[in-house]
Amino acid sequence: MDNKDILRILVVDDTAVYRKIVSETLSGFPDVEVVGIAQNGKIALSRIPVLKPDLLILDIEMPEMNGIDLLANIKEKGLGVEAIMLSTLTHEGSQMTMKAFELGAFDFIPKPQKKTQEENIKAIKDALYPILKAYKRRKEVKDLLNINRFQKNRMPSNNRENPSHGVSAIKSASRVKAKSEIVAIGISTGGPNALAQMLPMLPEDINVPILIVQHMPPMFTKSLATSLDSKCKITVKEAVDGQALANNIALIAPGGKQMKIVAGADGKTRIVRITNDPPENNCKPSADYLFRSVAHYYIGRSTGVIMTGMGTDGSRGLELMKRNGSTIIAQDEATCTVYGMPREVINNCIADIVVPLDKIANKICRTII
Repeated sequence: MDNKDILRILVVDDTAVYRKIVSETLSGFPDVEVVGIAQNGKIALSRIPVLKPDLLILDIEMPEMNGIDLLANIKEKGLGVEAIMLSTLTHEGSQMTMKAFELGAFDFIPKPQKKTQEENIKAIKDALYPILKAYKRRKEVKDLLNINRFQKNRMPSNNRENPSHGVSAIKSASRVKAKSEIVAIGISTGGPNALAQMLPMLPEDINVPILIVQHMPPMFTKSLATSLDSKCKITVKEAVDGQALANNIALIAPGGKQMKIVAGADGKTRIVRITNDPPENNCKPSADYLFRSVAHYYIGRSTGVIMTGMGTDGSRGLELMKRNGSTIIAQDEATCTVYGMPREVINNCIADIVVPLDKIANKICRTII
């Protein structure tokens, strides 16, 4: 196997038990090599130039130099190494995880607190393997895009492909439907960074409610809402059961719960229901669960948005929204951290509009005005 196909990983954790668990877990994955371990960020920083890892499995809370400070140093020095964070399921852990995303972390997994080491290994394996697959696929796509860009730049200008012939341009020109009165967004891996870029582009007087399903555990969605609220012109909150939808307020589904909309007592108001219904597509919250309710209560008057993420969650709900007259916007492959959820929607011809991340806010606004 070509060495370039192998993911080189440096494990950084101050706890010997977790260094052992993570290293043993990674050693069982194909196309993965653990190139070293480090007890804290300071040691890791000194080893990165020597070991040249593609990726860090990085604890957040460590002595001497924690994971956040390490990411800041990596960014400042331009070392080009990404990280998957090991996060504790605490309020402080979730806040620090949001900071890690701001500094470019690829994703995170919660540190398991099982009774036996075997259970902890299984929990980390189940959480880590799909993320590593997604990272490897994203790396391959980025490499391919870079090759294509290099080849395109070497071509004479009169022979270059016209950008207007691309899929995004064709889809973007699709006819916009009736004015939307609500926006529903489904997003997963890469979501915190994508939302932090897209939501601040929305105007403070967008004058519709926005509902967001971001795949995350409990506590992390509240920290995400707080982080986004500080960056946006609109208000961003974690949703609370029974609250009425309001214009210019984005509500994020609580981690570990499902979110839908129902009719209020007066039959006109729409309110949020937070339930403990089962996962869908192994997701709780699930975008499909939300999208179905939007399809029923806002027939022909809604915008569905699907963004970066693993899996297929959201495609069935968006298909129902489209059948009921909604406008569907999908993020394009080149700007997705993981092109899973949008790909399903695009390949099944559900999307009306396919655009890069930095164009999504504008397209949302055009469905509302």
